[in-house]
Amino acid sequence: MSTRKVSFAVDEYYHLYTRGVEKRAIFLDFQDYNYFLFLMFICNTQKPIRMKSLEDKEFERGDTIVDLGVYCLMPNHIHILTKEKVEGGISKYMLKLLTSYSIYFNKKYKRSGRLYESTFKSKHVDGDTYLKYLYAYIHLNPAKLIDKNWKKKRTKSTTELFKFTEDYTFSSLQEYLKTDEGLKRGILNSEVFPDYFKNSAGRKHELFEWLSFEDLPLQG
Repeated sequence: MSTRKVSFAVDEYYHLYTRGVEKRAIFLDFQDYNYFLFLMFICNTQKPIRMKSLEDKEFERGDTIVDLGVYCLMPNHIHILTKEKVEGGISKYMLKLLTSYSIYFNKKYKRSGRLYESTFKSKHVDGDTYLKYLYAYIHLNPAKLIDKNWKKKRTKSTTELFKFTEDYTFSSLQEYLKTDEGLKRGILNSEVFPDYFKNSAGRKHELFEWLSFEDLPLQG
């Protein structure tokens, strides 16, 4: 059993991420992505999560246990930028989220065993520069789907990469840009995160600027 190197403190920010075991895909169709997004919303609660309650459209989640600021679902991994809201909130949230999705995935695809490579990983966001960097890094992750090595030797133009990232359905950018799809989700509590970008146009400009850097030091 792995030991977590990062302990979570209330009012601190953290970058959380995990990937499929042996780098396998954990999202195989649109239903998978959308179910995980549904879980991201409904698992943010003090209440226990049971399969019956997930099917109950009248389920009221009540008070939330984490504040979510940025997320992106990729075919074989996920990124979440969050703030610890109550003691133990992040650990409880991720346990509910990842366990519920694993049960769904294994049942749907008639498999058993681990879905994720290990316990989710986390990094403490210890400064404003790193926090702002993660807003860009997580939202620009989808660019790798059409140009795997775009950071070092890109084959697509900056405009193409930005357009793909902007249209990518399964990230919180949809909520920040207030698209119809994003407005339906309600996953974020972005009010507790610094407002680096005052409006949709400002956010788009900032991401485009990051994407334009030839030697942008993005991770992963």
